[in-house]
Amino acid sequence: MSQNSTPVSKRRIVILTEGHTEPVPAKTATCILRYRGDEAVAVFDREQAGKTAGELLGVGGDTPIIGDLAQAEGADTLLVGIAPPGGRAPAEWKPILLDAIARGMKIVSGLHDFLGDDPELAEAAKKHGVEIHDVRKNNERDVASRQGVREDCLRVLTIGNDCSVGKMLTALEITNAMKRRGADAKFVATGQTGIMVEGDGVPIDCVVSDFLNGAVEKLVLGNQHHDTLIIEGQATITHPRYSCVSSGLVHGAMPHGMVLVYEMGRDTVMGMSPLQVPSLEDTIEAYERFAGLAMPSRVVAVAMNSRRFTDDEAQAERERVSERLGLPVADPIRHGCDDLVDAIERLRGEVIPAAATATATG
Repeated sequence: MSQNSTPVSKRRIVILTEGHTEPVPAKTATCILRYRGDEAVAVFDREQAGKTAGELLGVGGDTPIIGDLAQAEGADTLLVGIAPPGGRAPAEWKPILLDAIARGMKIVSGLHDFLGDDPELAEAAKKHGVEIHDVRKNNERDVASRQGVREDCLRVLTIGNDCSVGKMLTALEITNAMKRRGADAKFVATGQTGIMVEGDGVPIDCVVSDFLNGAVEKLVLGNQHHDTLIIEGQATITHPRYSCVSSGLVHGAMPHGMVLVYEMGRDTVMGMSPLQVPSLEDTIEAYERFAGLAMPSRVVAVAMNSRRFTDDEAQAERERVSERLGLPVADPIRHGCDDLVDAIERLRGEVIPAAATATATG
């Protein structure tokens, strides 16, 4: 798989969120706590020390917030737990990173700023025999060819009408739900946090643009021994900043179907206010038309992120949107993924037999 793979092994992790311990900026932290929580020893934020991850992030339960690495006895990894716009490391974090290195802790970072390229950090890591693993660093240099693709491997891509709405979480939850049903499903990570959770993947927002589609296609080819690939979406093709990443992902993934993800109550585009988020209908039309330039694909279900609303409000929204779009709708955390998985299995029944027949008679 990719040279960016992080081996899935038992670690003792301190998650660094200093000054940013909130669900959206610390989305990497929340996902590690949710999916690799058994490895999390503590969260580091001096301003919030004494509280718990559950209090501040809504996940992680009693995982403590600490303000001194000496409190994390036995920890062997410091993992950067934020995903800020532009992916830059806060300058005030350097003493914390140097302290971790001096304690012999491996540094894992998904930032665009490669910590291993910082001379002071690199020298300290060399001195103490410590690895700095920049998850986004890659040498992808393949272009897409559309050769050797197994059409009996179902490909499903999560998409959104904005950034940070829950595309990765939805893909992980769907994959896990399918596995519980006994399906041979694989979560395909395309971002730094997904790679940290899954242990493999490619950080496509840090691949040279000419090779982006090819990097995603390589992920498909490398995982198509599974029956179903649930491919992690990135940003959205309608975002003025990040549409290039999303577009390459669609054409590289060649999805048979898509699951649309949106956040209930979000009106403006992240980082671009007062620009309004496109409607769900417009988003579906744009994605289906764009994906359809390469191969037929359609949205088969909708995942809603209702974290800021009550159960009753979320249920009412779920019913309204389902009736409006004629699609199954569910919040993967609040409602589970059964309706979403059912839609994917219906899609399999429609497209895989047809693909197999076309291959046999072609």
